[in-house]
Amino acid sequence: MFFRGKYVDAGDGREMGLKRQRVMDQGSSYYSTPPASNFLYNPPAYSYVNQPPAFPVVRLRGLPFDCSETDIIEFFHGLDIVDILFVHKHGKFAGEAFCVLGYAFQVEYALQKNRENIGKRYVEVFRSNRQEYYKGICNVVSDSRIARPRSPRRALPKRDPSKDNVPHTGVIRLRGLPFTANRDDIVDFFKGFILLDDSVYFMVNSEGKVTGEAYVKFESPEDSKAAMMEDGTCIGNRYIELFPSSLEEWEEAVTKGRRNVPKPPEEDTNVLRMRGLPYQAGKEEILDFFKEFTVSEDAIHITYNSEGRSTGEAFVEFASLEDSKAALAKDRMTLGSRYIELFMSSPEEMRDPVLRG
Repeated sequence: MFFRGKYVDAGDGREMGLKRQRVMDQGSSYYSTPPASNFLYNPPAYSYVNQPPAFPVVRLRGLPFDCSETDIIEFFHGLDIVDILFVHKHGKFAGEAFCVLGYAFQVEYALQKNRENIGKRYVEVFRSNRQEYYKGICNVVSDSRIARPRSPRRALPKRDPSKDNVPHTGVIRLRGLPFTANRDDIVDFFKGFILLDDSVYFMVNSEGKVTGEAYVKFESPEDSKAAMMEDGTCIGNRYIELFPSSLEEWEEAVTKGRRNVPKPPEEDTNVLRMRGLPYQAGKEEILDFFKEFTVSEDAIHITYNSEGRSTGEAFVEFASLEDSKAALAKDRMTLGSRYIELFMSSPEEMRDPVLRG
């Protein structure tokens, strides 16, 4: 059974999070297709008749040996990244990686990046499959019996003793977080310490997507120093690096970061999120886009970055759940010269970017 191109009984790849065990145990959850991607290429023709789409994974070859997860995220700018698995041979990075995407159709977009550059190296992008990806995971597990796996630019699992000599301000920076980790995961990671509601901020890129870094402010420098004992331990199957940070970096995180990472709504709401808006678009243009519906200016919330510039996204509150569902029919219609993506959202997802704007 389908609804708006999605299998009703299948989950959304982005709802699963970056936990490889869940990817392996619930691989069938990827057999769904969303209405659109924000990757600005001509969409390929595709259709799935009586069968689910292929597991959404590609293989990269020719990566720089100092390549990081952030480099790959930027390389696939606009795509939904679920997991990145670096390939090691004999304990050394082989210049290859597997990248699991949120949806099967995004593989076609990823392949269009073939032979484009990361740094000074051109990178080859190939189709892959579930078996190759699982084999890569098995190799990581096998290697871990000798030495715990490490991605490039990481010194884990060995703890850097020089961190012990850095003055503590009560602020810690975390690196290597799963991209779906939220505040509850951070609180659980630092269980035993008191973290206030506004003590965790997740860093985001220019698209508003999390980067895998966060800042946490503790009640005292003594607490943050004690919390450094968690350096090198895991959230899910991801090693988390901790660094003493400064109050200046904390203030920047408060300004540019998010207090939480919103989860996709568990049920439909009357809030829609728009993505791909022309940067000069205002409320009048959005009202015209939804002219078939009764929407007030106060129900339109355009989001802005820390410099006061539009992010190309907005939230719209409709009069009813029925109206918001009906408005989804305008997904991928154009506003000016840009096609607009529409997503079911929630008041919770809307709150942080609107307050920040």
